[in-house]
Amino acid sequence: MSQQLALALAGTIRHDGNGGVADDLADVAGLTGWLGEQAEPLREYAGSLDPAGELADERLRLDVVGVRRAARTLFARAVHPGPPSRADSAALLPAQDAVDQLNRAAGRWPVRPVLSWPDQAEPTLAWSGEPADARVRLVAGLARATIEFLTSPARDRLAACPAPRCVRYFVREHPRQEWCKASCGNRARVHRHYRRHAADRTD
Repeated sequence: MSQQLALALAGTIRHDGNGGVADDLADVAGLTGWLGEQAEPLREYAGSLDPAGELADERLRLDVVGVRRAARTLFARAVHPGPPSRADSAALLPAQDAVDQLNRAAGRWPVRPVLSWPDQAEPTLAWSGEPADARVRLVAGLARATIEFLTSPARDRLAACPAPRCVRYFVREHPRQEWCKASCGNRARVHRHYRRHAADRTD
């Protein structure tokens, strides 16, 4: 779940389909929609937030965007020496600042792991902590999910999609995977084909 939530947060910066970059968290309405989409993974990290939309305000949006910026900074570090996402080239924090920001956000809600293992079922892990403001739990949960992902083996498979216009990070499902999704692979092949033929025409 940490991988899903961390990538979903980073993925709120995306290409807009017209050669630019869109920010799904650019306003409170965007944050509200995203919180609704991520309700299930957020529940694991932040407890019940229903109805999550009532939490969303400008202060929370800025806190979530701060965690996202720290996450994308450390994603860029994780894919080094490969290039970071093109959307991050001018927006990266110093790496230690990003680490400190995630640790501060995660530490605002002290929690402990709780194991559940009912008969005839798989064991599960949940996090439990002292009562805290839902906004604090949400931001801490996002930071914790990002930290868990960055310290997991999946980090070694993290990549920035090199397709034209794509600015997403993704986790490779196999070693030869180049793009985050098939449509990016198609776009990259069309772009290469176009460039090759354009070069032939200028020779």
